[in-house]
Amino acid sequence: MAIPQEAERLWTAEDLLALGEEARYELIEGRLVPMSPTGFLHGDVELALAAALRAFVHPRRLGRIVVGDVGFVLRRDPDTVRAADIAFVRRERLPAGDLPRGFFEGAPDLVVEILSPSDRYTDILRKVSEWLAAGAAMVWVVDPEHHGVMVFRRDGTLRLLGELDSLEGEEVLPGFRYPVGELFSSLI
Repeated sequence: MAIPQEAERLWTAEDLLALGEEARYELIEGRLVPMSPTGFLHGDVELALAAALRAFVHPRRLGRIVVGDVGFVLRRDPDTVRAADIAFVRRERLPAGDLPRGFFEGAPDLVVEILSPSDRYTDILRKVSEWLAAGAAMVWVVDPEHHGVMVFRRDGTLRLLGELDSLEGEEVLPGFRYPVGELFSSLI
């Protein structure tokens, strides 16, 4: 889908939402940025990790796990709406009653970004810094090509994990552990 002709104006989160869910864009400082569909491996890794997170979060009633490039409003005037591959929001931060039909106001507590072959590290690092600056406690960047995960924390620390390590929920999801190698294990 091509960017609408009004691309030179500053867009709001509400303008982006009005484009519909078929419009694959993020909004960075009021400017539309196209997003392409993800690849098959990306989807497989996303499902594996999201299923493990949900299996941990749901029975404990800790909050919500969302997937599928859900939009989060990270900044207003000009608006920035970023999409997360996987996100966790603590129960106490969710609005009372129904879940939002539109974008979530604020950053999730945990963000998972899964690298695609076309991603540039400078763009990913910018996105990670935006998540953390907006209030995310932790961002996991999963690298399917190199079978690793980078764990970024709000305090500025970084931990690199390989296939023999485990992802840990730390203070965001205490008690959650998932072997990194399982993200990349083949069933074929």
